[in-house]
Amino acid sequence: MPKKPFNWWLWTKMLAVPSLTLVPNTSGGGIIWGGPALVRYVMPTEEELFQRYNPELQKRSLERRAERQQEFDDFVTKLKEYSKSDKPIWVVMEEAEKEKARKQKAEEALKLAEEVKARRDAIRKEAGLPVESEGSR
Repeated sequence: MPKKPFNWWLWTKMLAVPSLTLVPNTSGGGIIWGGPALVRYVMPTEEELFQRYNPELQKRSLERRAERQQEFDDFVTKLKEYSKSDKPIWVVMEEAEKEKARKQKAEEALKLAEEVKARRDAIRKEAGLPVESEGSR
């Protein structure tokens, strides 16, 4: 089967003929290139937006900038770590959250056990009984 010839007339017509459906008396090229150019021209930069903040918000934003950057860096680092797995990222993230919750519960249980032991020792000390040492158990 022979190669289909390039239809120059179709593309010329698309760029040159006015498009009556979107904006009258504009060519297709004007819509294709003009739309994004208009959006880019109208949209303010980050600096312009920052200058529009009131002074209190500017101060607060500058104070928290390092903290937000650190949070973002930590997030990206975790994503890179999660992406090394063959599993989808959301599955690995769930597993990591479960592991973190399990470790936190274990730490809380350990703290509670230490607190109970400290109370027990304090009560024994008040009663004049010998305090238990860890080696006696």
